Amino acid sequence: MSDLPNCPQCNSEYTYEDSSLYICPECAHEWSMNASSVDEDALIVKDSNGNLLQDGDTVSVIKDLKIKGSSAVVKVGTKVKNIRLIEGGHDIDCKVTGIGPMKLKSIFVKKA
Repeated sequence: MSDLPNCPQCNSEYTYEDSSLYICPECAHEWSMNASSVDEDALIVKDSNGNLLQDGDTVSVIKDLKIKGSSAVVKVGTKVKNIRLIEGGHDIDCKVTGIGPMKLKSIFVKKA
């Protein structure tokens, strides 16, 4: 029997060690060997459906979003890759293809 911990994200028992990290082959989550399973300082951001978002996720816009100071619009269904979570009202920092860098509210996106 293995004494490796279960994955903190999906609770899989098939984790393995790689250098100083534990890795889950089922959900591809990586975490440090000396980190606790629940990070007290972690920023918790949820999408419109209540799914937890993480840095690097891909999200899809669920509503046409007008861009302040411009006539451009981010259309429904636009996929935004490699998001970064930040604190504040607009809690997603990203780069939208065809528009450029912008901040989005997590209530207007869903995890893809």
